[in-house]
Amino acid sequence: METAVVLRGIADIRRGLGHGGNEQAEWLALLHALEVAAANGLRDIILIGDSLSVIRQATRKQSSRSAEAKECRERFKQSAARFDRVRLRHTMRAHNLAGIALERARWMQQGA
Repeated sequence: METAVVLRGIADIRRGLGHGGNEQAEWLALLHALEVAAANGLRDIILIGDSLSVIRQATRKQSSRSAEAKECRERFKQSAARFDRVRLRHTMRAHNLAGIALERARWMQQGA
């Protein structure tokens, strides 16, 4: 798995995160975004993602079914508590800058 976070036009990509499903990768991306925001000293953040399911679970509008998702939800809750304000917004996949950065990185790797 791999994740990407885009902050101020700069992509932070993490690779080699093991094997897992799409939802697990989306949770890892959300947690990655919190880490990047904290490392940059941000206090009031808006996180934009294309996984409506993960966003709904993180905001408690939908229950987390698997033990893994519940663990990720708890990690999110603990990490988000360090910020003054955390908002989550859904976007379509075609507009997700982090997803676009990952696709571009994959394409560049294949061409190398």
